Amino acid sequence: MTNFNRRTFLKTSALAAGTLAFSARSWAQVAGANGDVRVAVIGLNGRGKSHVSSLAAIKGVRIVALCDPDTAVLAKAKKLEGIDASSVKTYTDLRELFADKDVDAVTVATPNHWHSLAGIWACQAGKDVYVEKPISHNIWEGRQFAAAAKKYNRIIQAGTQIRSGEGMQEAVAWVRAGNLGKIICSRGLCYKRRDSIGKTVGPQPIPATINYDVWSGPAPVLPSRRNSKKNGSVHYEWHWFWPYGNGDVGNQGIHQMDVARWFLGEPGLPRHTFSIGGRVGYDDDGETPNTQVIVHDYKTAPLIFEVRGLPSGAGKGADVDTANMNSADAADAQAATMDKYHGASIGIVVECEGGMVVVPNYWSATAHDRDGKVIKEFKGHDRHMQNYIDVIRSRKAADQYGPIDEGHVSSALCHLGNISHQVGRTMSAGELAERTQGNNLTAEATGRMVEHLKAHRVDFTKTPLTLGATLTLADGKEQFTGEFSAAANPLLTRQYRAPFVVPALA
Repeated sequence: MTNFNRRTFLKTSALAAGTLAFSARSWAQVAGANGDVRVAVIGLNGRGKSHVSSLAAIKGVRIVALCDPDTAVLAKAKKLEGIDASSVKTYTDLRELFADKDVDAVTVATPNHWHSLAGIWACQAGKDVYVEKPISHNIWEGRQFAAAAKKYNRIIQAGTQIRSGEGMQEAVAWVRAGNLGKIICSRGLCYKRRDSIGKTVGPQPIPATINYDVWSGPAPVLPSRRNSKKNGSVHYEWHWFWPYGNGDVGNQGIHQMDVARWFLGEPGLPRHTFSIGGRVGYDDDGETPNTQVIVHDYKTAPLIFEVRGLPSGAGKGADVDTANMNSADAADAQAATMDKYHGASIGIVVECEGGMVVVPNYWSATAHDRDGKVIKEFKGHDRHMQNYIDVIRSRKAADQYGPIDEGHVSSALCHLGNISHQVGRTMSAGELAERTQGNNLTAEATGRMVEHLKAHRVDFTKTPLTLGATLTLADGKEQFTGEFSAAANPLLTRQYRAPFVVPALA
């Protein structure tokens, strides 16, 4: 890292330069080459706790710092197994953490809107980075994050951990070798039940333990509209608000779309994308779709992703009047779909001429012939964090299981589907059926979605579906062209709030 970049980083992070001292060696050394890898975990209310347990199990790793803008969360994190509370440093501002010369590497488990900027700042400070999925909140910043790996010679591991399983690596190679013939469709499924988050009557109080300016970071400082008793007025429910999250497409779907694309062997973005869905079945403060079908038009075969989020029983807030929900019919609709895909409810289904491969969880897969008979099994386990540490030591980026370039493209698939939705328009169920005629795969996926919603007694006149715009990607570019480009291109990035600005690196 150059002297200019060090000064720029400290100035950007609003730290007093006179209070910190950096030696040339502290910025230039190869982390952990001859000793322990000293790691800091950033964001500790969710996945960060899993980062702690994974890191604590790896020989030669010391967790030396914890960072979270909520002091209450930090206090709990210090009690986690694997943390030496007597020596671990704690920070509420990640900029101060990045200036700590005793930290070699970081893991980032913040809300999505912080992922890219936190990772870039870490790279600029000479740290290697493990970042949770999706690696970005929008496509442009994801590209800048990917560029940071090369610019600053850092190891960046994307948290797409399904790629680390040896069974999954074998399954992908087996399918791509043609053992089931040509791929017809690669599907990702996310049938993950989500209750309504409720409707607030005004801004909700921010807990005094939270530095909300830092929590908001690149996003505008907005009044909280989350009132979940379980998660408080700030935590977790951010997933369902556009300034911070990307819905379940970006929360869970990144895993499934990443592997679905991996099977296809497609290195970049699709030719076209469109979305059908919406936030239907209840009226709450959430903004992102809870039910959605996204179609990515790849040359090899289409990649289709499905989100179904309505509760399977009479959950709170469903259809406004929960008595109208027919849970038995809804369960039957779910079971029928799961039976078709051999039990997959959150997973991947790769349909081929000679059968299909089903990935019903993160670490195993089964190949079925056209009659449904299992002909091959693939098994593995999570090696992702260990791989991150191994590559930090070796500096051989080619050995990474979750390289940042792959993480960026798969994260972009989530953003593409959401952009299509955001620039789309509402429609009736009848118009939906009319618009999907002529494409059997799309008609089948949307037809099952409509049956699922009907089983939940969704009133389409109250909460209509949205027909997303069919977006065309400019050849070789992460930019839209054609009919809807004027509306869609601005959504490739966002307005950043100083000083939390993602720098242009690519």
